[in-house]
Amino acid sequence: MDPKTIKTIIEISYILAAVFFIFGLKMLGSQKTARKGNLISSVGMLLAIVATLLNQGLKFEWIAIGFGAGALIGALAAFLVKMTSMPEMVALFNGFGGIASLLVAWWEYLEKYQGNTQLTSAPLGEWIVPVVAIGFAVFIGGVTFTGSLVAYAKLAERIPTQPYLFPGQVPLNLLLLLVSLGLIGLFSYNPAEGNLYFYALLALSFLFGILGTIPIGGADMPVAIALLNSYSGLAACAAGFVLTNTVLIVSGSLVGASGIILTNIMCKAMNRKLINVLIAGDLGGAKLTKKIEGEAKPISPQDAYYIIEAARSVIFVPGYGMAVAQAQHVVKELGKILEDNGAEVKYVVHPVAGRMPGHMNVLLAEADVPYEQLVVPEDVNPIMESIDVAIVVGANDVVNPAARTDKGSALYGMPIIDVDKAKTVIVLKRSLRPGFAGVDNPLFFNENTRMLLGDAKSSIQALINEFKD
Repeated sequence: MDPKTIKTIIEISYILAAVFFIFGLKMLGSQKTARKGNLISSVGMLLAIVATLLNQGLKFEWIAIGFGAGALIGALAAFLVKMTSMPEMVALFNGFGGIASLLVAWWEYLEKYQGNTQLTSAPLGEWIVPVVAIGFAVFIGGVTFTGSLVAYAKLAERIPTQPYLFPGQVPLNLLLLLVSLGLIGLFSYNPAEGNLYFYALLALSFLFGILGTIPIGGADMPVAIALLNSYSGLAACAAGFVLTNTVLIVSGSLVGASGIILTNIMCKAMNRKLINVLIAGDLGGAKLTKKIEGEAKPISPQDAYYIIEAARSVIFVPGYGMAVAQAQHVVKELGKILEDNGAEVKYVVHPVAGRMPGHMNVLLAEADVPYEQLVVPEDVNPIMESIDVAIVVGANDVVNPAARTDKGSALYGMPIIDVDKAKTVIVLKRSLRPGFAGVDNPLFFNENTRMLLGDAKSSIQALINEFKD
């Protein structure tokens, strides 16, 4: 086939792939169309891959090896990784995306620009864009890689989840950012002799990724995940300019833009400022200044049954503990029983419940909970005092009243679900330990709270059995 014809086919395929990506991303905005949107985006990616393979001069043996290795790792991850480990796996995927873009840019620099003294005699417009893109791909990719590794370590609790703070942290991060941008400029001015600037930029990107993530505490990890996802997209976009690959530019831009939008949404949900995330300020780095003391009131499944059986309005508040117990199916079953018993049932999902954006939505969708029954805190908080029973399934930080009252708390200022104002609160947890943010919860000791301690799945199954007996 004529090379010009092949090039035309490739470009048209890239445009179609970009259209698929855009429509697929749009459909991901609704739970009803999310699966179809994911399929459409996958078709677009397949089209982009096939079009790329039409390029001349590719070494298909290496592509086959990479494809096989990636497919094997992906399949093993899909089958072996637990649902509770999804957040840290997402963090790793973000990191892999960042390092992939970095390596692509690094290779292009070594192949085309390092030591190439003829560049200075060539017109500036022929080489300046890909060279600047190399600098940004290396910087953003490096930040994404090491930042994602730190996020993974915190999410997997390989390192303590509390923020790591030290005096002058924000000015230092700003200085590292400015120096890195300066190095990109110096490298782009003369890439043929820019070895020192290039490798200094590489080292600073790794350092900035670490210092930019360690101040983020456990309660703010969903924000970090969203932000790092955006960075991985921006790194891919920069790599697209390096390779002059249209579909990579478009897909990277979509991921980068949607990630920033999601980050902003998460920040608003937690009453944080986006600028604090971008420069790694203290996102809830304060410590709880007083120890919460009181006497919790345990309850048995049999006694809890009498409370919820008489309820006319019930809300479920899912959290990470529901994921650990894999209790989403029994939660849905209990909700259906309560509906049949005449109660109005809602599932209140906090935007940062769990450890990554949409964590609880995925679990509830897996259990086929009707989308119409999912509500956000703003819909329920104004009428919380009229709710008969609030059933908290493994959630902790998102229902912690200290966020409203204790200025010394790491959660202070974060909007929560005001379950403490319901007539009765039943909390399902294994123990009275603090949540991921490490903050004690005064809700456990309220007069209207009853603690149903133990495995959440077993406890709810016991409640279901009470209804069936």
